[in-house]
Amino acid sequence: MDFFSGPIGTDIFNVIMIPVQVIIIFFTFYYFALAMFGLYRKKEKKILTPEKSFALVVAAHNEEKVIGPLVENLLQLEYPKELYDVFVVADNCVDKTALIARNAGAMVHQRFNDTKKGKGYALEWMFHRLFRLERQYDAVIIFDADNLVKENFLVEMNSKLCQGDKIIQCYLDSKNPFDTWVTNTFSISFWLTNRLLQLARFNIGLSNVLGGTGMCISTDVLRKFGWGATSLTEDLEFSMKALVHGVKTTWAHDAIVYDEKPLTFAQSWRQRKRWAQGQVDVAGRYFFTLLFKGFRERKLTYIDASVHLFQPALVMIATFFMLINLVSAFQTHYTHIFSLVMPWSGWQILSAFQYLYPVVALTLDRLPWRSYLGLILYPVFIYSWIPIVFLGFLKRNDKQWSHTQHTRSISYDEVVRQKKVSTN
Repeated sequence: MDFFSGPIGTDIFNVIMIPVQVIIIFFTFYYFALAMFGLYRKKEKKILTPEKSFALVVAAHNEEKVIGPLVENLLQLEYPKELYDVFVVADNCVDKTALIARNAGAMVHQRFNDTKKGKGYALEWMFHRLFRLERQYDAVIIFDADNLVKENFLVEMNSKLCQGDKIIQCYLDSKNPFDTWVTNTFSISFWLTNRLLQLARFNIGLSNVLGGTGMCISTDVLRKFGWGATSLTEDLEFSMKALVHGVKTTWAHDAIVYDEKPLTFAQSWRQRKRWAQGQVDVAGRYFFTLLFKGFRERKLTYIDASVHLFQPALVMIATFFMLINLVSAFQTHYTHIFSLVMPWSGWQILSAFQYLYPVVALTLDRLPWRSYLGLILYPVFIYSWIPIVFLGFLKRNDKQWSHTQHTRSISYDEVVRQKKVSTN
């Protein structure tokens, strides 16, 4: 670093660091501006007359502890029973998942494959079987085995489909937000995403991003373009694949799925590492395609999608920037690189907003007071993404699926009661 203390070295150093700082500032302001559009709910037209038919598909691998309550929950949704069926893909199961699901009332399809493992492959296999059935459905909705679903879910999805939407993502809530500090902080990150990213994009007509569960996809889209999403983040992959073909994903804020969050930090680390691997993989395949498409067609929707895909790279760039500043601080001729483009006070304001975002999201969606306790350790959860993203980049070519074990076997009624108690 002594070389950079001289005039020439300083100039070279600034030439390198100024564009890095510009990138960080641009993306920070971009997400700040985007979040502003999540501060309100725009009025939506609701079509309440049931019309569309649905195949509810649950991908399950050794989920005997949670599959029963989900199937029972799905069969009790407030929607005509003749307009939907529940299918469970018992994928490489060695436990009683298939038996329990069948006894609960689901149509069970068992799949065994030692090479093509993972949710994406299981769904691909199931969709081919669905298309060969005598009965055909207007749309497929994908759930995870640990989910529980709000009773109006199909009514909301029917409304979206009747208005011409083809791919819909629901609101992802938590069924165990107060089990541990990990489930609390993990839940906060989802609540923030729901409100200040997903709802914000919906409000201004951008394309939303599928979230792994509660995903509704019109069968004509699946037939036309195929599923083909077999990466470690099949949801993100299909979102981008569809968008490249001009099919946007929309948002259903009132259709809610309660998802089980990992109980321990180690479990959350493994799950997020898999997500990071998949995100880097998908970004490598779709980032430039969507970016060039956006500039060529002058459409913010495609550029916004490429911005979303750039997130892992942004984390790595920002970390590099911070480390360089830390090392520079120990040099004799220290130049505060934070002030190269924007005053230090500007960086302090941006940092404050990072901590303000989750508070705003919790407040706007009127979440229970206990939710705010997770804000104490929320920074630990957020900054742990830094090593996870680097690991995801290094292992981006590793396609091995890591299964998250689910244990929170509760009914939908219990979830509703817990939310009422937490709110009071």
